[in-house]
Amino acid sequence: MKKLLIALMMVGLAGTAAAQEAQTLSELLRAVEQGRTAEAAANREREQRFAQARGQQQQLLNDARTERTNLEAQSQRLEETFEVNEQLIVEKQEALDRRLGSLKELFGVLQQVAGDTRGNLEASITSAQYPDRTQFLTDLAKKMGTSSQLATIEEMERLWFLIQQEMTATGEVAKFQTQVIGANGELASREVIRVGPFNLASDGAYLKYVPENGAVEELGRQPQARYVSTTSALANAQSGLTLFAMDPTRGSLLSNLIQAPSLMERIQQGQLVGYLILALGAIGILIALERLVTLTITSGKVASQLKSDSISTGNPLGRVIKVYQDNPNLDTEAIEVRLGEAILKEMPALQRGVTFLKIIFVVAPLMGLLGTVTGMIKTFQAITLFGTGDPKLMAGGISQALVTTVLGLVVAIPIVLLHTIVSGRSKRILHVLQEQSAGLVAAHIERTHK
Repeated sequence: MKKLLIALMMVGLAGTAAAQEAQTLSELLRAVEQGRTAEAAANREREQRFAQARGQQQQLLNDARTERTNLEAQSQRLEETFEVNEQLIVEKQEALDRRLGSLKELFGVLQQVAGDTRGNLEASITSAQYPDRTQFLTDLAKKMGTSSQLATIEEMERLWFLIQQEMTATGEVAKFQTQVIGANGELASREVIRVGPFNLASDGAYLKYVPENGAVEELGRQPQARYVSTTSALANAQSGLTLFAMDPTRGSLLSNLIQAPSLMERIQQGQLVGYLILALGAIGILIALERLVTLTITSGKVASQLKSDSISTGNPLGRVIKVYQDNPNLDTEAIEVRLGEAILKEMPALQRGVTFLKIIFVVAPLMGLLGTVTGMIKTFQAITLFGTGDPKLMAGGISQALVTTVLGLVVAIPIVLLHTIVSGRSKRILHVLQEQSAGLVAAHIERTHK
C-alpha cells in the first residue's frame, strides 16, 4: 500500500509537471490522458509482481514448516539418546565406585597432598636449587580435581619423590649455581649456599627467595657486620663445624635485624642537639686526655725530685724548694708566706681544664633533656596535624627525644670518671707540694731555734 501511494504521487507530480509545460487546453487534455495511460500500465506491472511474490512466500512458509517438523523429530531422538546415556553414565559410575572401593579415598588424599605440597614447595627456598617442581603438582591437582581422572603409578611415585627430596634438603647445607639479582639490580650467575630451609648466602651477603617469580635476590640492606662475616666463613669452610648466623624463623628475624638502625643512623636521629652533645663530649675527652698525660709526666718529675738532692726547676716541687733556698734568712712567717705563694702559682697549671670537665658533665645531660623536650614537641605537632592513626609519623620525634637523652648520659658518664681521675691526680701533686712546704717550714724553725 505504501508503494502504491508513492507511485501515485510520482504520477501526479509528472502530470503536474506536464500540465505546467502545456500552453493550451488541448495540450493539457492530451498530457492528462497520457499520464492516465502510463499510470494504468504501471499499476498492472505492480499487480503482476505482487502475485509472483505471494506465490514465493507460500513456498517459503511450507519449507519452514517442513524443516521445523524434521528438527522436532531430531530433537526427540536426541533427548531419548541423552536419557539413555545418562542412565549408562550412572551405571558406569556405580560400577567404578564399586571397583575403586577404598582407592577412592586414597586418590582424594593424594589430591589434597598434591595441593599442600605445591603450596609448601612454592614458599620454600629449596625451590631456588630445584626449580620447576610446582608445575607438575599443579597439573596433578587440576587433573584429579576438575576432570576426575585418576593418577598413575608414575605420578604417585614422582609426588613421593618430591616430598622426600624436600625432607632431605631441609637437613643439609648445599652449594649450587643459580642466577642472582644483585643489590645494584644486575643479574649474574653465582655460587649460592643454602642452609637447610632457612637461609641463602653468597659472596659474603644474605639472599632472599621470591616465590612469586622464583628469583633469588640479594638483600638491599644487610644486617650488622658480625652477622654478615659468618657468611664468608661458611663459604670458605671445607668441613667440620662452622659458626653461622642462621635465621630459624625463615626470614622474620633477619627482616627485623635489617630494619634495626645502625649506630650512625641512631646518632643522626638526634639531629642538631645530638651533634652538639657529641662535639661537647669529644672536646671533654680531648681535654681529659691532655690533662692525664700532662699530670702523669708532672707526677713522675715530682717523684724524681723527691728522690734527688739536686734542685730542678723543671717541676713544681723543684720550683717550690728553689723559693726556700733563695730566701734562707727570712723569718718563719715570711718563709711560710713565700712557700704558699709558690704553691698558689703552681695550682693553675695543675688544675687547668678540671673545671671545664665539670661543666661538661653537668651540661651534657641538660642538653639531652633539651633534645628530649624538642622531640616531644615534634611528636605532639605530628599528632595535632595527622592524629594517632599512623605511629610512623610520631617515630621521628620520639627517636630524637630518646636518642638525645642517651647521648647526654653517654657523654656525661665517662666525663665524670675522667674528671675524677684528673682532679685526683692534680690534688695528689698539690698534696705533695703542701707536704714538702710544711716540711721546709718545720726545718727552718728548727734551724732558727738552734
